[in-house]
Amino acid sequence: MKDFGLHIWGDENFIIDGDTININHASQPSLLQITHNIREKGYKGPLLLRFPHLIEKQISTLFQTFEKAKKTFAYKGDFHAVFPLKVNQFPNFINALMDVSQSYQYGLEAGSKAELIIAMTKTPLGAPITVNGFKDKEMISLCFIAAKMGHNITITIEGLGELETIIQVNKEFNQNLESPISPKIGVRIRLHSSGIGIWAKSGGYSSKFGLTSTELLEAYEMLKKHHLLEHLWMIHFHIGSQMSDIAPLKKALREAGNIYAELKKRGANALGAINIGGGLAVEYSQHEGKQERNYSLQEFANDVVFLMQEIAKSKGVEEPDIFTESGRYIAASHSVLVAPVLELFSQEYHEKGLRLKETNPPLIEELHDLYRSITRKHAREYLHDALDHMESLLTLFDLGYIDLEDRSNTEILVNLIIKKAIWLLKAEDTDELKKLQDRIQEKYLVNFSAFQSLPDFWGLTQHFPVMPLDRLDEKPTNPASIWDITCDSDGELGFNRDLPLYLHDIDVSDEEYFLGFFLTGAYQEVLGMKHNLFTHPTEAVIAFDEQDNYRVEHLIEAQNLMDVLDDLDYDTNLIDKRLKTRIEESKHMNQEEKREILGKLYLYLSENSYLKTIQANNENKTKDNSRECI
Repeated sequence: MKDFGLHIWGDENFIIDGDTININHASQPSLLQITHNIREKGYKGPLLLRFPHLIEKQISTLFQTFEKAKKTFAYKGDFHAVFPLKVNQFPNFINALMDVSQSYQYGLEAGSKAELIIAMTKTPLGAPITVNGFKDKEMISLCFIAAKMGHNITITIEGLGELETIIQVNKEFNQNLESPISPKIGVRIRLHSSGIGIWAKSGGYSSKFGLTSTELLEAYEMLKKHHLLEHLWMIHFHIGSQMSDIAPLKKALREAGNIYAELKKRGANALGAINIGGGLAVEYSQHEGKQERNYSLQEFANDVVFLMQEIAKSKGVEEPDIFTESGRYIAASHSVLVAPVLELFSQEYHEKGLRLKETNPPLIEELHDLYRSITRKHAREYLHDALDHMESLLTLFDLGYIDLEDRSNTEILVNLIIKKAIWLLKAEDTDELKKLQDRIQEKYLVNFSAFQSLPDFWGLTQHFPVMPLDRLDEKPTNPASIWDITCDSDGELGFNRDLPLYLHDIDVSDEEYFLGFFLTGAYQEVLGMKHNLFTHPTEAVIAFDEQDNYRVEHLIEAQNLMDVLDDLDYDTNLIDKRLKTRIEESKHMNQEEKREILGKLYLYLSENSYLKTIQANNENKTKDNSRECI
């Protein structure tokens, strides 16, 4: 895997400089340098690094690409974009997002009351706010309050019951007013067209949201009857996140465009916008020929603009403003999870681990000879011999004819022969070699929780780019499985022979080795769960000054143990009191020991759940390879 696929997924955001991966911006610091800087301040465990300049890059690229498409086709409608808060509501992200997007009139999309409060607080007046999802009277009333504040807000109707509530709230807020103020109204339509992949159910007649054609006509009549037709401003649809193929979007655009035109011709004169929802895909792949989208951003923009213009011309209506809600595209690239490797669980399969005797069983002597003499010419033959010898030796162990040292020597020698054979036959990409890599994969124990930081991998098998922060001038040779530190066998990014990850052979007792997990800025944080009570990792914003030097800002440390328990509604005062009492009443310590133990306890309670160190001494290493809790 050349450069860990950086040329596929990196979008020129990072570069390899010598042996490190660096930010391709300003002074181009390495991620390793930034990591060491933060760790020197006392922050251990995994780190989430945020890069506001990458948020700005995505927003500017999105707007510039659509402006280019508008110019190419002489399109008369405007382009607008909002960020869907469900993708990432964390303050360090949202604050940076709104700061870098001011010149674009970039707005926010809310799908709940809490998100709506964020949108009302953070969105500049004049920039659009859209409100999607199911709404009650209280939420709709908040939208009216936002409109009276001066916000450019659009309520998207998800069902006829919501429209009835809007009519009711409009009367309550604007009755007897000479200059009534109400939000704009949007209508989400349930298209016949559906998406593709995991999120295909967002579109089509069986989708969760939207009005059918019959309901749409009824909504039109209700708006007209209650004198709200002048507020009908937007048609909205969404056919799914992470659209890998452009074809379903083009079909949906034609369907939605014709609905827009029909409503305009029917008398919805204020109707002026089509919201195409989200779905713009991010390229997560690290491997050639495995790309996750078949289109470019420019093709995406050109298709949207061209099709909307074509339909408007054919139907004789004005070209609509175009809205997008592509949150994944905006947020994914802005953050990198950095986590240290704590241990390799396969390090016993090294030559130094052999316990050869003066006299060994003949098959073990043969294995040792195969290992020492294997060459490219005989690699496949020796490999097959080694595998055959292993089966025989394991049978001999089961029958009691060889001892545990012999079995250990068998495992080590066969593993070493497989490694050597794979390296010698690396030019041959055969199924046999791929299957053998499953047997010799190294298990890297990494200080993070997949459930907390990569929930889409666990829940949806969404792969994320992974690579080490340094040693990039050396070819990695270990087929790698990544184990997190949760007490769950699902907390593993297993070796995949079709999407292989190779990492370096390391000795964690002598060196630090950090892995970077990239494109984690969309959904992973807000969907992360506190499995085993591991919390959101320590995060930091990495900004650049006018001299192009980086600075670490807005450091937020992972929650400590007591804060986590408090979040779960444990009475932490009671816990504190009980722990203290049991130490004070203990008959196994004198007063000086009690004071010392109490001090250590409070120190540990002030730390987070992530691990600080792993015993390097082989006698104390944990070898529970199952990773299951008993």
